[in-house]
Amino acid sequence: MELEKRLLKRLRYILRSRYLFKVICVIFILGDILFIKFYPFKSKYDINDRYFIGIVTKINLIDDKLTLEIKGQEKLLINYQLKEGQKLENLMYGDQVLVIGKLNYPEGNTIPNSFNYRQYLYHKRIYYIVDAQMIKKIRGNNNYLYTIKNILLKKISMMKSSSYMKTFILGDNRDLEPKIKEVYRGIGVSHLFSLSGMHINFISHIFYFYLDRITYNKKIKYIIINLFLLFFLLLVGPISSLLRAVLMYTLSVINKLFKLGIKKIDIMMFVLILSIVIDPFIIYDIGFLYSYLISLFLIIFSQKIQKKRGIKKLVYTTGISFFVALPITIYNSYEVNFIGLLANILLVPVVSIIFFPLVVITMVLPFLDPILYGLFNLLENIALIISNIEITKVIFAKPNIIALVIYYLIILVTAYNHKYIIILIFMLLFYKVIPYIDGRMRVVMFDVGQADSLLIKFPYNRGNILIDTGDDYSEYKIKNIISYLKSFGISKIDYLVITHGDDDHIGGAINLVENFKVENVIFNIGEYTGSELKLIEILKEKNQSYYQNVKSLSIGKDKLYFLYTKDYNDENENSSVIYTEVDNIKMLFMGDAGIEKEYDILEKYNLADIDILKVGHHGSNTSSSGYFIESINPKICLISVGANNKYGHPNESVLKRLGKCDTYRTDLNGSVEIRLNHNSYEVKTTSS
Repeated sequence: MELEKRLLKRLRYILRSRYLFKVICVIFILGDILFIKFYPFKSKYDINDRYFIGIVTKINLIDDKLTLEIKGQEKLLINYQLKEGQKLENLMYGDQVLVIGKLNYPEGNTIPNSFNYRQYLYHKRIYYIVDAQMIKKIRGNNNYLYTIKNILLKKISMMKSSSYMKTFILGDNRDLEPKIKEVYRGIGVSHLFSLSGMHINFISHIFYFYLDRITYNKKIKYIIINLFLLFFLLLVGPISSLLRAVLMYTLSVINKLFKLGIKKIDIMMFVLILSIVIDPFIIYDIGFLYSYLISLFLIIFSQKIQKKRGIKKLVYTTGISFFVALPITIYNSYEVNFIGLLANILLVPVVSIIFFPLVVITMVLPFLDPILYGLFNLLENIALIISNIEITKVIFAKPNIIALVIYYLIILVTAYNHKYIIILIFMLLFYKVIPYIDGRMRVVMFDVGQADSLLIKFPYNRGNILIDTGDDYSEYKIKNIISYLKSFGISKIDYLVITHGDDDHIGGAINLVENFKVENVIFNIGEYTGSELKLIEILKEKNQSYYQNVKSLSIGKDKLYFLYTKDYNDENENSSVIYTEVDNIKMLFMGDAGIEKEYDILEKYNLADIDILKVGHHGSNTSSSGYFIESINPKICLISVGANNKYGHPNESVLKRLGKCDTYRTDLNGSVEIRLNHNSYEVKTTSS
């Protein structure tokens, strides 16, 4: 007994060390980063494998598309398209299935500063996606955790508010409408719909309240509560915010019961270490970053928080959380809605005090479901109203890592003296004006597959022009282009030029004008195509300006010329051809113009010694004639083309003609960015 006391005393002494957990935590984070970098996750499957056996861990059925996540040798994402009238076996969590299909790499992204699906899955240790031809259940579930989960899902699925019930009970928000999820994210309240400390606090208090009427023994009460929370964590899965909250609660209880005297901040550091041990890739989870950084600074500011009461305490806590989360939001989405401060003050108590408890009660009393459903509809409408307040939305340029570190150091100093908050404000203003002090011009050919989209961004944020929008098959491509624009602090497109009405040039335009501010739209000469007429209808509804037969555009001191010759009977030949010269660097963008128009242009305009040429018609042999290339003598040639396209673009004969030119292709080089700075330029490329 005496020995145990001495050992416990010694343990307390070690654990109370001022630097122990902080130093170990830094070592673990750095070690984790190096481990992932130098010992990356490698698949156990071969690309030629066709048969896969695994346990179903996630299920999602939308219309006729079934998506499964199975765990066999490793995690696989399964996509299966149901045939018309086909009924699939009743699959449940924990079922063992045989999948026959083809392994594919997840689609990567070569548009800088935008969402990369392949990387996202990789950080979840999913290396391949399977396009399934057949899914067959081998054996039913024999895991009690999955059994309980299936029972809960069956009960939840019968309720009108099932999407929110799944979110709050099982931490699965995939059934929430993408539009409403985007609204919640936009106003900064999406964390309310992720299982976190708020939910754990509610559950633990409810348990403690009822256990208090059964026993006065604190140890028994805390043991029961912790066992349930650990069970809940195993049931739901290691969601980063939930993992942190449960581990934090468990270790805090151990610290209290055994009177170890460990500081709360050190407990959190230890929780961080455990999280990394459980899942090394968790450091790349944005939810992980939000959860730990906000928790860390709330602990740092805890003394000041405790001095506040009522609404002041809520406002103060919300303000700290908002400004701590701000740089992560800017770094990832480049847009902040400052109405989020008000939204959180209004909705945090409503969701935590009313909605979450009511969800739990409705699981026991299902007849309350219509009331819950109505309240969630009301919540969505309130969120939509708040999100439509445009004046509070601010776009920031992407900050670098050093700036983020400085920002958090300033917040740390602010904990001891509030007057330093002014430095944070100046820092935010600085990142808002960065685009206006950037003297480089950028020409970016986006990788949009077998399609075209090219950006001209003028120095000092004087203006920008987007030439074409890609096709309509990949909606996310336009979203990624918008992300790129925002990452440079661009809040609007000054001119959208549709070179012609083919779908591979105009396909993404409707999505663009509906989701981003476009000041002016310019069409080519000739008859409007069906796609152009559809776009014009949308423009008329939004009262947006559009023009045809424009001869030139002025952006500050710079000018762009539309090289018109005559009206052709062919839509490709009617493509807008654009010429500009900035700092003695000549640029020519050919759209899909063919050989006939090339000859006509050379007769009418002097185009010798072009520095940058966007090659016509994806490198087709219907364009880029030998005479034309010799006449303009380009130094850099850009070809927008899809990998392994059915048209055989770019044509070998065209590539030979461009032999003297430094040629860049989107199928090989990804997006191509040319940075121009005072008579010189450099070329940057990306890869998937």
